[in-house]
Amino acid sequence: MNEELGEIKDAAIFIRGNVIEWVGKTSELPAGLADSAERVIEGRGHVFMPGMVNTHAHMFQALNRCMAQDQTLHGWLKTLYPIWANHTGDSVYVSTLVSIAELILSGCTTSSDHLYIYPNDVKLDDTIRAARALGFRFHPVRGGMSAGVSKGGIAPDSVVEAEAAILEDMERCIRDFHDNSKLSMLRMSLGPASQKTVTNDLMVSSARLARKHEGVRLHTHLAENQEDIEYTHRLYGYRFGDYIKKVEWDQSDCWFAHCCMLNESERALFAERGIGVAHCPSSNTRLASGIAPIRQMLDQGVNVGLGVDGACSNDCQNLLAEARLAVLLQRAGGNPKQLGVRECLRMATVGGATNLGRADVLGQIAPGFAADLIGYKTAGNLAFAGTGADPLAALLLVQPSAGYVNWSIIDGHVVVREGVLMAASPDGAPSRDADQVAAELRAGEGVPFDMEWLLAQADKYCYELTATAR
Repeated sequence: MNEELGEIKDAAIFIRGNVIEWVGKTSELPAGLADSAERVIEGRGHVFMPGMVNTHAHMFQALNRCMAQDQTLHGWLKTLYPIWANHTGDSVYVSTLVSIAELILSGCTTSSDHLYIYPNDVKLDDTIRAARALGFRFHPVRGGMSAGVSKGGIAPDSVVEAEAAILEDMERCIRDFHDNSKLSMLRMSLGPASQKTVTNDLMVSSARLARKHEGVRLHTHLAENQEDIEYTHRLYGYRFGDYIKKVEWDQSDCWFAHCCMLNESERALFAERGIGVAHCPSSNTRLASGIAPIRQMLDQGVNVGLGVDGACSNDCQNLLAEARLAVLLQRAGGNPKQLGVRECLRMATVGGATNLGRADVLGQIAPGFAADLIGYKTAGNLAFAGTGADPLAALLLVQPSAGYVNWSIIDGHVVVREGVLMAASPDGAPSRDADQVAAELRAGEGVPFDMEWLLAQADKYCYELTATAR
């Protein structure tokens, strides 16, 4: 994904610490580097690419998949809000672990996560400790809902917060967690849930708060379906372009999920202001929201990344699967050149890094970039039989048969080793000490992550969350 380096056969990558130092053909690897390597990973029979960057997710939803199967967005939300109201800090922690494990194994090394519901003792901290337990590069979004049904919103009043409390906790999260250093493992964003669940005042206040802190970005949903158009027009009397201007979300520190219903002038505004889009094709089709006009966005100069969206509006947290569906949906109108494979892989890497404000260090395998990369084993894998003409394109086109990554390196340490997700704690259950995780994984002292423990926890909390629904 680096234009100068291109695609390299028989390649070598040299990592020092958490930074890529050299990339090129193995035959050209400087002897000094080869001799100084403390560890060598044999990559023959693999395709390596930059770790993918997921730019829209709701990881708290991973324990409630396959529900409200025949609902559009608003009906789906109304079905699930009462279930999510049962979440606790521990259940959100487990749900986030499930999501991150699935994302890592399917090729993501960085993800945003939009947590906008805070019942009982839930805090954003619960998602952050899950990311740290697995050595994952994380961009949490402190969301919130303040306008329940009594104020014209769509969420039950029982799951909304006071706006002053939302803003106070947003500031706390920035103070306690935001790291704006170049190779940061965690950067904060702010994200009131949507124009249907918050007031304009909260949108403006959160934008102004974010802009007091360098590197803090803004993220929410926008223009998801026809109901969004009707709701926004009924409430405000105008469309999305005027709305984001009104609430001061029309700057390059913003990226929006979905955007299926942006018109030409709104796309032009996004391009002019450097506003990003997180394209979520699976959830958009699952909820019958529509197909985002990605070709038109790209042609007008809008940056587009990909997102898996909510774990229960998609039911599968695999960004390569999203890329494949994105390509197919854009071609469904009859033009096979509407979206190319490499163009979409670029959306999954460079496009995602740009949405998160990290294009200078993420999304490329190139000197000076973060050591975040993934390797798929193609040799001996039935899914890749007959794909020798273009093994890179095969990563996307043969999904989901390609399966999980064989190697994943995040921040210079191995988090997936020969197909096995690693953990740092002695018993394979998640450790909550981020420094310990990083040190032990980098030293190769990790042990296989205890999937049996995680699945048992997931079953337990899934049962508890849905007990009232049953």
